[in-house]
Amino acid sequence: MRLTEEQQELRAAVRSLLARHDGAAAWRPLTEQIGVAALAVPDEYGGAGCGSREVHVVMEELGRELCRVPYLGSAVLTVQALLASGDRAACARLLPPLAEGRTVGALAWAEQSSWDASAIRAAAVPGPGGTWRITGAKHHVLDGAEADVLLVAARTAAGVSLFDVAVDGAGVRREAAVSMDQTRAQARVVLDGAEGRLIGADGQGDRALAHVLDLACTALAAEQVGAAERCLELTVAYARERVQFGRPIGSFQAVKHRLADAYVLVESARSAALGAAFAAADDSPALPRYAAVAKSACSEAFSAVAGEMIQLHGGIAITWEHAAHHYFKRAHGSGQLFGPPAWHRSRLAAGLGLTPA
Repeated sequence: MRLTEEQQELRAAVRSLLARHDGAAAWRPLTEQIGVAALAVPDEYGGAGCGSREVHVVMEELGRELCRVPYLGSAVLTVQALLASGDRAACARLLPPLAEGRTVGALAWAEQSSWDASAIRAAAVPGPGGTWRITGAKHHVLDGAEADVLLVAARTAAGVSLFDVAVDGAGVRREAAVSMDQTRAQARVVLDGAEGRLIGADGQGDRALAHVLDLACTALAAEQVGAAERCLELTVAYARERVQFGRPIGSFQAVKHRLADAYVLVESARSAALGAAFAAADDSPALPRYAAVAKSACSEAFSAVAGEMIQLHGGIAITWEHAAHHYFKRAHGSGQLFGPPAWHRSRLAAGLGLTPA
């Protein structure tokens, strides 16, 4: 599994831009100069018509810098939910501004800490003029407090469905969430009879969300690999510079062993993430299995490597002046995002016809 020359050039362009623009300020140049928000959007809706391999490249680079831009929530979750819905009119209306980066989208999906569609309890009932009225609370909504487009998953008499809800409409309350990982913007969205417009077929939202979950895990795995790789780079550099007992700590055999183990974790995680990205790009029926493997393996690898970063840096790693604690918090936050590793291993076991452990 190798990336093409064009995909490597995309990586170089994103890395170069992120070196010049920090944090949330990088969103406009990323969308205007490189067009990252358009990568997964088909040509007919004003996008670049690329796929999961290009998304993988961008997510890896964003992960390296823990860049706080709304790429995962908008360009992955919202875009893929619209495409999976099969609603061409909604796609034609909402995707072009999302592809340009003029608007930011959010998918209000999880309730409490579950991304399983069967756990959705938010309710939608028919309203006047073909609209729907939605009541419920959504958690862990990526970029939900700042989004311009809000898609909500709610349960109707026919089953789980997707709705387009005006962010400033009556009955909509958005609250920025205070989380351990301050580098990822999340929100709680409370709906009290909020008006929504049906996206796709009534009762088919669970099918769409199942596909979105696989693509979300695939993209997040790439981010985790990029962040884990950066943790290892920073730790190796520190081990060469930090002198103890008259020698760099990187010269001690025990430290070498720990860094070697971390390298194996990063490269193994990279293989899992690339496998999922290629399966998604090829529209493989095995994608759910690849995505579950990637989410589980990359979550645990990132957490382990970030933990080694803390340990081998020592006291400086838990100061506000050093980036190590940010990576550590992102590792644990992303490990729970879209479901913990154990849940995805259960998904994998079910997909393989095995009894979950």
